[in-house]
Amino acid sequence: LLGCQPDGIVFTSGGTEANNHAIKGAFFARRHKGHHIITTPIEHPATLQPCRFLERLGAEVTCLPVDGNGLVDPDDVRRAIRPTTILVSVMHANNEVGTIQPIADIARIAREHGVLFHTDAAQSLGKAPTRVAELGVDLLSVAGHKVYAPKGVGALFIREGVTLEPLMHGAGHESGRRAGTENVLLAVGLGAACELAAADLETRSERLTGLRDYFHEGLKKLFGARLHLNGHPTLRLPNTLNVGFEGRLGSDVLAALPEVAASTGSACHAGSRELSPVLKAMGLPEAIGFGAVRFSLGRGTTRAEIEHVLKWLKT
Repeated sequence: LLGCQPDGIVFTSGGTEANNHAIKGAFFARRHKGHHIITTPIEHPATLQPCRFLERLGAEVTCLPVDGNGLVDPDDVRRAIRPTTILVSVMHANNEVGTIQPIADIARIAREHGVLFHTDAAQSLGKAPTRVAELGVDLLSVAGHKVYAPKGVGALFIREGVTLEPLMHGAGHESGRRAGTENVLLAVGLGAACELAAADLETRSERLTGLRDYFHEGLKKLFGARLHLNGHPTLRLPNTLNVGFEGRLGSDVLAALPEVAASTGSACHAGSRELSPVLKAMGLPEAIGFGAVRFSLGRGTTRAEIEHVLKWLKT
């Protein structure tokens, strides 16, 4: 799925560890060159929290803005790079709205300035092309369960020649990059899942895109102008549909769908509502953001299931 050599892979306990290893490992290995990191406000907490931790150790972190579709402008990356910049970390595809970033363009800019580039591909692996040579990345994180591998396994791709400070110190496992006895069973499970994903990546992507768009059209017929698409209309994952039901609460919409697992774009804390940081960064009005629901389609999703959801929402 990544199109890399086996020795470019370090097995981890999941996407969170892979992100932590990439970000902290780059900072500690290159802090003699600088202390500036560039990222975005729509990253997963497994990226943002390590950056916040490093700020306590002297790192400077720049969070670039995104547009109303959740896209990063590569020119903003170019303008943000300083002589002290050591790492740029931008996720491949967003986990809430599915927007796919112009990773190859951003990676090219980082490379021109001698800056390491990391992307979190947890959401995109097995759903969109993730070959590292085409993306041009130095570091890429994988979360196994997102591609139907067992939970508790992931991987970090490290381009040849890139040196990171290990996150786990000890003996010389994984060519000295991650100490600790390898979990062979989980690694094999991740490999098997990736083989299955690679075998039908294009056809499954087309099938999911068709189902997602069919579902979206059905929702538009039911709710008309009160329904708003959150995320890029075309540059997004085939399995992700995030829509805002204007004037309604996402939790109320989900309450009408007792047999459907989905998520809302807001959380309730002590009686007050808080908009998702991703939707907030995209500048969504609260009337739409509070009504946001993310529907995720999977390998086993059928047209009949979508028909059931539309029927429940209609009633």
